[in-house]
Amino acid sequence: MVNIIKKLLVSLFIIVAFVIYTSFKNENQQEIAVLPPPKNNQIIPAVPTTTSTREPVTSAPVSASTPTPAPTKPVNNGQYKDGSYTGPAADAFYGNIQVQAVISGGKITAVNFLQYPNDRETSIMINTQAMPYLQQEAIQAQSGNVNIVSGATDTSRAFIESLNSALTQAK
Repeated sequence: MVNIIKKLLVSLFIIVAFVIYTSFKNENQQEIAVLPPPKNNQIIPAVPTTTSTREPVTSAPVSASTPTPAPTKPVNNGQYKDGSYTGPAADAFYGNIQVQAVISGGKITAVNFLQYPNDRETSIMINTQAMPYLQQEAIQAQSGNVNIVSGATDTSRAFIESLNSALTQAK
């Protein structure tokens, strides 16, 4: 009889521990850690956007005696050919990631997501947090050599694969 009571108590303990574990896991499932934080402390929009790197044009007053320099051909100081380059879709487990790299002045000026998993609530939550970080990292690094975002490993790896392929076309 004592053995039966011990077995029941152990079983009950295991069941209660499982219930507590699953409820705790479900509460924390919506939180992901995104590393590294933005380096310039700017707020990044949650939805990927195309950004322009053009600065406002300001002009100084020109006197009549100042000669206007002749226009020169722009010099490409970057490592890539100007244009937009699309990488292939890469598997991110719950869907595909496909990016387009925009090159201006030989440098990466924008990385646009053409495809990303957005049919599940969890995918939407993860990608809206991870995609701006990946975009910013690629522009800062001027390459596909970016850090993997914690909690979005599959998205990060697929992003890197698609971006590297796009940048190979731009060389």
